[in-house]
Amino acid sequence: MAAVIDQYIVWTFCASLIGFLLLFILRLNDKNESKEDTGNCNIQNDIVKSSSNDGDSSPEHGSRTDVIIVGAGVAGTALAHTLGKDGRRVHVIERDLTEPDRIVGELLQPGEYLKLVELGLEDCVEEIDAQQVLGYALFKDGKNTRLSYPLEKFHADVSGRSFHNGRFIQRMREKAATLPNVQLDQGTVTSLLEENGTIKGVQYKTKDGQELQSFAPLTIVCDGCFSNLRRSLCKPKVDVPSCFVGLVLENCQLPFANHGHVILADPSPILFYPISSTEIRCLVDVPGQKIPPIANGEMANYLKTVVAPQVPPELHDAFISAVEKGNIRTMPNRSMPADPQPTPGALLMGDAFNMRHPLTGGGMTVALSDIVVLRNLLKPLNDFHDSASLTTYLESFYTLRKPVASTINTLAGALYKVFSSSPDQARKEMRQACFDYLSLGGVFSSGPIALLSGLNPRPLSLVLHFFAVAIYGVGRLLLPFPSLKRMWIGARLISSASGIIFPIIKAEGVRQMFFPATIPAIYRAPPVDD
Repeated sequence: MAAVIDQYIVWTFCASLIGFLLLFILRLNDKNESKEDTGNCNIQNDIVKSSSNDGDSSPEHGSRTDVIIVGAGVAGTALAHTLGKDGRRVHVIERDLTEPDRIVGELLQPGEYLKLVELGLEDCVEEIDAQQVLGYALFKDGKNTRLSYPLEKFHADVSGRSFHNGRFIQRMREKAATLPNVQLDQGTVTSLLEENGTIKGVQYKTKDGQELQSFAPLTIVCDGCFSNLRRSLCKPKVDVPSCFVGLVLENCQLPFANHGHVILADPSPILFYPISSTEIRCLVDVPGQKIPPIANGEMANYLKTVVAPQVPPELHDAFISAVEKGNIRTMPNRSMPADPQPTPGALLMGDAFNMRHPLTGGGMTVALSDIVVLRNLLKPLNDFHDSASLTTYLESFYTLRKPVASTINTLAGALYKVFSSSPDQARKEMRQACFDYLSLGGVFSSGPIALLSGLNPRPLSLVLHFFAVAIYGVGRLLLPFPSLKRMWIGARLISSASGIIFPIIKAEGVRQMFFPATIPAIYRAPPVDD
């Protein structure tokens, strides 16, 4: 066995040496070609332009910045603070630095809170009237069950948090801005600057209309779900399965304090969770992209006649009051698998790169987990201007993030389809089986909730629990006495379950999700301090 390992090490060393020599020759040729034609810069599309010498600094004279981050939302700001703490010189460019006002990104799962602790950002949930979230309450057909996060092994501070999204982001921006090597500017990035196939920086317009350029060896695009830069760095396949209609309820109490509430309504779920000590957010999911218009009162009528009768009695009056108040907000729920187009000098992160249905509140789980992965990858690099080493490390990012990201993405997509009503009898049975399975308690609830909360985001655990629900549903149908009709529905239930989860897994990538170790990716652990 030792001889086999030694032989493997020798061949690995030889292959690495040959690869290094080839890379050196190629780089030498590239340098010679660039000397012959220094002005050879191609425009790939309308948002990738050739670089010039205008702006903050030029690549020819050395950049004063290590990393440019486009966007100062949750992902961009957390990343800026993290890299800044590691001594990197970071330039953040955000379109609007005023406090955002959004109806999503308001629920931080316990797994996300642990990532905040790991990144030194846990104090950003303080002084914003954030509310502790200890689990979920699930409602269906007049019945309910409480699902608590499995937090027994953690410190008392570890739990979910819910808050106003804008307050949380402002706290993170303030903390990032306290670092002397983090520069936070307001401006709209109009294009990525490319030279010989490598992204060298960005061109942006300041709030007073001035056109500037900023250069750095690494540009990270985190400009959110409406990104206008992503199409040059990935192959976006955006799906919009539904829209959220948002309301704020006042002067009421949730049936289960400090819990998110999920109503398995018709046609799709309704969410309630606290966002301050006096306010409760309500998100009504409306399937499809076409929703009743707000201006002519159709939306208010829909909420009163279709949604209100399905709201728990404790919240009914406050719900009607919020509808009549008229502050109704909408937002499309987008889903987009990560399909990167590796580009030297650039990286996509956050919702600009990967989105899932927000039903499970997994967006920040994925973003913060990606930041931890990226920080650990970049720590051994002393100089980002070493483009060969930087490119090698960045290639590993897409593989290393996959197990966690794919688990959260698959769970969100599958759970949304299971929780939504359907005229199909097999889908109805699957929905009921899911509610009853979670109501069993013990490992039947703690396992799925550990996945949802980001405390145990393992792909295999997700698949096992998903099909356990399907098999449980078949068992309910066949006991105590099976019939041909029930057996047929049971077979269709298994088929329906497969039809829900397998396409999502395929889109995420089976090999990347379950067998990431089989994908060539170089990972070098951070150096151990003496």
